[in-house]
Order: sequence, then C-alpha cells, then structure tokens
Amino acid sequence: MADFRLSASARADLVEILEWTHEHFGELARLRYERLLIIALRELATEPERTGSVARPELGANVRSYHLRHSRDRARHESGVVRRPRHLLLYRFARLDLIGVGRVLHDAMEIERHLPTDYGDG
Repeated sequence: MADFRLSASARADLVEILEWTHEHFGELARLRYERLLIIALRELATEPERTGSVARPELGANVRSYHLRHSRDRARHESGVVRRPRHLLLYRFARLDLIGVGRVLHDAMEIERHLPTDYGDG
C-alpha cells in the first residue's frame, strides 16, 4: 500500500468542499462526503490504477484522475450514502510507495484551467 500526500491546493479544495457541503446540506451530508473522500483516497493508495481511474497523459507524466462515484458504494456512512458525488481526484504516482494528490475538482470544471502547480509528492 502506498502513502498519499495532499498538495496545498488539494487541502484547500477539501476544506472548501466540506464547508460548502455543510453550509448547503448540513452536518450529516458533510460527514457522508468526508467519508467518501477518505475511502477514495485509501482505495487509490491501495491500488493507484484501480478500475475507474483514468490515465491523463495530456495533463502530465503519470497523472491520473479518479471520480468519487467509483468509491460511493464502499463509503456508506451510518446516515446513508452520497447519492451523486460530483468531484474527482487529480493525482500522480511517480513511485510505487507514494501518490501525490494535486487537486480535488468538481466534475463540471475544465481541468486544464485548474491544474495543480504541485502534487505534494516532491
């Protein structure tokens, strides 16, 4: 199992996503989304090229994306499941023991306009 590191941009994305979710949908929804994010990160650390991950060579060497919907069913919280996750993880793995997460982006965003300056793995 690899470790993962979040870039400063990815950490800021997570804070913003969870604050927005809490403000618009409440504490239980935030807890469900937080659990989904944690499960997705753990699953990528276990298997970086897991089903649902997409190689993104146009974005850089070893860059991949992974939509949270692929972890949804395994991220059930006591209050339910996130019905329609809308975010993806933009990450890379240059070494087998480390995954760097550069951004956590809404799936409606143009990824090319929000590329990370680093992936936290440097």
